[in-house]
Amino acid sequence: MSVPVFNIAPNLAVSRLCLGTMTFGEQNTLPQSFRILDEAFHGGINFFDSAEMYPVPQRAETQGRSEEYLGRWIRERKIPRDRVVIATKVAGPSGQMTWIRGGPKCLDANNITEAIDNRFDCSLSESTFLFGLDTGICSLLRMQMDYIDLYQIHWPDRYVPMFGETEYDPIHQYPSIGMDEQLEALGRAVKAGKIRYVGLSNETPYGMMKFIQVAEKNTCYPKIVTLQNSYNLLCRTFDSALAECCHQERISLLAYSPLAMGILTGKYFSPGGGPTDARLNIFKGKYSEGESRYNLSNKIIKAAAAEYLTIAKTYGVHPVSLAIAFVLRHPLVASAVFGATKSWQIQEVLNACKVELTSDVIEEINKIHSRLPNPCP
Repeated sequence: MSVPVFNIAPNLAVSRLCLGTMTFGEQNTLPQSFRILDEAFHGGINFFDSAEMYPVPQRAETQGRSEEYLGRWIRERKIPRDRVVIATKVAGPSGQMTWIRGGPKCLDANNITEAIDNRFDCSLSESTFLFGLDTGICSLLRMQMDYIDLYQIHWPDRYVPMFGETEYDPIHQYPSIGMDEQLEALGRAVKAGKIRYVGLSNETPYGMMKFIQVAEKNTCYPKIVTLQNSYNLLCRTFDSALAECCHQERISLLAYSPLAMGILTGKYFSPGGGPTDARLNIFKGKYSEGESRYNLSNKIIKAAAAEYLTIAKTYGVHPVSLAIAFVLRHPLVASAVFGATKSWQIQEVLNACKVELTSDVIEEINKIHSRLPNPCP
């Protein structure tokens, strides 16, 4: 089938569905990842998202495999480079991931440059970069590509409430790298042809507008074209302030977690708590970023999700179609970034492109949202 496209920048048209690869190399083996990628590509998806820290939960032993698998799939399937749009991300400050450039401790120019293209040893064998045996290798070398279409800052280099946190506490503020330095490094990569466009992720209205302000002061700095933040039936915080910023500044939203990490499929409400290999089951207690936001023991989350599932049943819409179609109807959403661990799940998501939610369905959705707003911020 054909997936509609959205122009997020000159000469950059992306499918309105984007396959996220954060399970590749952890939940999914190389052959499984290839089958999922095949299904997505043949279904009309041309947009694929990764990150240098993937897969998750993050571990030193697996870091970088998602990018490696994606790049190897493109080469082995002999897919013309201009037929796919590849997005990836540089990790922000982290006290945990010491295997990524020592933390990374900050997101300065050196970290950004090394993350993109630190070809310090071009004599490495193919097995070295294909199977993550050297974690110092950059994104371009891991994927064996000449350029990245969309390069994103995974999270800010400053204190902001993230991944389930909702209140800003100034006491947590710490010294951070200026946006000038970050944009200058990204601008050099654009000029060198190593990346084409720049985006932000997990960003706030303040952060996005400051990046725009700084970029406008220097013509050598790249323009921000996308924002990748969470958006789904259980998390509509984007609409409170970021939506206006994106609209006025012509920045497209890449809505990640449109299924709320699988909660909106209903699979966790089946007897026994859902499939044993589902992410929130298999990694229970090991994935703090995900569990802090998508906490199945939270009664409000369960109540809201159950009501959305009831809407799907009442109107004869598949729960996946209801969730994805709701995200895609947003005028600022360029693409919904979803994950899949089984190839058959791709077809469920593709089917959502055929669904148009009626005004009655939207009215019912908004009634639930008004009573149980944003339980997964």
